[in-house]
Amino acid sequence: MLIGVPKEIKTHEYRVGMTPGGVHEAVRHGHAVLVEAGAGVGIGLDDAAYVKAGASIAASAAEVFAQAELIVKVKEPQPVEYRQLRAEQTLFTYLHLAPDPEQARGLMASGCTAIAYETVTDAQGRLPLLAPMSEVAGRMAIQAGAHCLEKSQGGSGVLLGGVPGVLPGRVAVLGGGVVGTNAARMAVGLGAQVTVLDRSLERLRALDAEFHGRLLTRFATLEAIEEEVLVADLIVGAVLIPGASAPKLVPRAMLAAMKPGSVLVDVSIDQGGCFETSRPTTHADPTYIIDGVVHYCVANMPGAVARTSTFALNNATLPFILQLADQGPLTALRNDPHLQAGLNVYRGQITYPAVATALGCDCQPVETVLAGD
Repeated sequence: MLIGVPKEIKTHEYRVGMTPGGVHEAVRHGHAVLVEAGAGVGIGLDDAAYVKAGASIAASAAEVFAQAELIVKVKEPQPVEYRQLRAEQTLFTYLHLAPDPEQARGLMASGCTAIAYETVTDAQGRLPLLAPMSEVAGRMAIQAGAHCLEKSQGGSGVLLGGVPGVLPGRVAVLGGGVVGTNAARMAVGLGAQVTVLDRSLERLRALDAEFHGRLLTRFATLEAIEEEVLVADLIVGAVLIPGASAPKLVPRAMLAAMKPGSVLVDVSIDQGGCFETSRPTTHADPTYIIDGVVHYCVANMPGAVARTSTFALNNATLPFILQLADQGPLTALRNDPHLQAGLNVYRGQITYPAVATALGCDCQPVETVLAGD
């Protein structure tokens, strides 16, 4: 199979769909890999490294999209990209379709098979291809939030860890999953006072045991969320409903009562955001202020540490890439229910229920569409 790896074109996105090591593995499996020139140069992976691994170098993205059977990316395809997709191609990348009807329509119109990293599952019901970027984003949320708290960034001037004789900053983490756990770990490490809110008592018990009482846990009622948000210096939105739009947990009306110069970091922004006032931003212009509250809503946070993120992502995606290439996408999808869970669009039809609900369109059962071929 011919695997194509185009260069990412989203603002300040330097990650790449496959590393030279991943290419080498694919070539060993008997596949050809076509990498767009300069795809990895932003993180020190030059074309020579890909050639040494066995790849061919394409002069342009158009060449990759014209020839590849399986296209491996990182971020959701931009309009100029999904317009080049065809019915016989398979796209394997993050999609985040629920808040993006334009992209959904573009993928449906192309007729391609689109498999989303963020909804692929494993035997324990986890999301193994979302996890590595969630780990990065959770850790970065505290790093970014601490920076935004500086007065020069519009923040209140609070140092999260405090100093002897001065109280530390307060951090509220909405969601105790992978993002929330990693955010809490970083915030606790800085010496902040941290509260994690979640609706799973089992998860809260696990966090309490893991952190040995170094953080506080609260069941996430609306009242509890409001109480914590109003006293926090930094609030991290880390809520995920796989494939679906994120719930709005902090309404606009609450902002006026928050601390002036407090910071919202919305890691859920890829799924529409969990703060009512959230809108996607970029690394080029990451923040804006509403009612005196700084909002950081960068939709590709891990792209800021692109080298670490690329290798972490490739560690997780490579087995699935090889599975799709070795067996062919249709057979691989039929044989593996966990990969099948990643199928979001198939030949013009939405196949993931939460995405269909968010977009207000019909959902065709995966089993039905795959059985029809």
